Amino acid sequence: MSNKIEELMNAAKINELLHRKEIEEKNKNGIVIALAIIGAIAAVAVIAYLVFRYLEPDYLEDFDSEDFNDNFEDDFIEFSDTTPEAED
Repeated sequence: MSNKIEELMNAAKINELLHRKEIEEKNKNGIVIALAIIGAIAAVAVIAYLVFRYLEPDYLEDFDSEDFNDNFEDDFIEFSDTTPEAED
């Protein structure tokens, strides 16, 4: 009779250990799913940013040209060192 009780106790312990493993696996699966969702959102955000940068016109390109500086050279007024002579 004591052998049967010991067998039942061992079976209960084994079932408890198996049940704990199932709970741990479910928790791990939940974490993996949450990380997968966060990763997917991050990937979509990166792709959207790259498409935006690709399609956005580069306005600074106009300022880098050599013609930009040439256009404004004529606007400066050069003053001579001579002063008009006073009329008597």
